Amino acid sequence: MSGWFRLTLGLLAVVVGALWTVQGLGYVEGSVLTDKRVWAMVGAVLMLAGAVLLWLGARARGRR
Repeated sequence: MSGWFRLTLGLLAVVVGALWTVQGLGYVEGSVLTDKRVWAMVGAVLMLAGAVLLWLGARARGRR
């Protein structure tokens, strides 16, 4: 994977993970994910994976 692709996927994962986390914790209403703790955990894991992808993407871009 190229650096830009990793950066894009990482950013998307962090944003979606954050959204799922706040929905799972009940801060955002109007979703089937609202107030379901499992989605808060899934969101946190997704944010962590996104952060790793951002780090890998930044490293790949820095080598060029």
